Amino acid sequence: MHKTVPTGDLAKFADLHKIGEGTYGVVFKGVHKRTGKHVALKKISLERDNEGVPSTCIREICLLKDLNHRNIVRLYDVIHSGMQLYLVFEFIDRDLKSLLDKLPGKRLPMKHAKSFLWQLLQALAYCHTRRVLHRDLKPQNLLVDDSGVIKLADFGLARNFSIPSRVYTHEVVTLWYRAPEILLGGRYYSTAIDVWSLGCIFSEMVAGAPLFAGDSEIDQLFRIFKILGTPTSERWPGVEKLQDYKKSFPKWSYNEEALLAATSPMSEDGVDLLREMLRYHPESRITAKAALGHRYLRDVAMTPPEVAPLLNGQFESTSAKDSVHDLDATEL
Repeated sequence: MHKTVPTGDLAKFADLHKIGEGTYGVVFKGVHKRTGKHVALKKISLERDNEGVPSTCIREICLLKDLNHRNIVRLYDVIHSGMQLYLVFEFIDRDLKSLLDKLPGKRLPMKHAKSFLWQLLQALAYCHTRRVLHRDLKPQNLLVDDSGVIKLADFGLARNFSIPSRVYTHEVVTLWYRAPEILLGGRYYSTAIDVWSLGCIFSEMVAGAPLFAGDSEIDQLFRIFKILGTPTSERWPGVEKLQDYKKSFPKWSYNEEALLAATSPMSEDGVDLLREMLRYHPESRITAKAALGHRYLRDVAMTPPEVAPLLNGQFESTSAKDSVHDLDATEL
């Protein structure tokens, strides 16, 4: 645990107000009274039955307590109060989606996109080396501070993986960022699913729109196929054995022109790295560690470019402003 936010009860936090709500709980912003440090408190309601603490919450606590990296959100403390559990995180006032939504064309300048990609690859390589899959990478789960540091957050779906891969649920990863092996019903998968998701996010940061914005699983697959081609056993050994693979799928060829149009104005080297991140065969897909050595990232700035100039002095995310509801600690 981080030493500047000691273990304690909710009375040690002031100015608590709601800033968001997710599948597994409500998030509040507050100030640690003694240090003046801003924190985010994720409130998890414990069920009044035999289930106790939700498994997703236990998973997040266990994983984050073991992860210590500049590009992974810090878990400071865990507070158990009655039938509520609070995870106390460092506070970062925007996510990547809210940042993109504020920018012209919803796209980042190239130096920012490159820096964010490099930082996120560093975080993924760190996680994957420690046998942790995130499994839910999307712009909403990536937090960006004013200095240009981006961090992985929301490890509620993350889990440790083993070799050989175990059978996992395929209902993970928001549809637009979901790897094809999951969409096709594959239940044996590993780190490659995170790399695919990050590739989709990389394209979105540069182009200003999701690369594959499907509205159903089959629509998502076909959007992928129309650009990358319908997968074959030559390009993806074993694909025909996946549960939801159909021989009757329409036969699209790889469409380089469509890929370049969808990723404009990405550079040639950037597109080359993206192709490696979006390889169909998971075993052929580039790893996060290998991607860090790609020529596209040779000139990345070691010091992240600041985000503040992009926002013309606006630092609060719209979602946070719209959902603020001032509370006293006793109301939580």
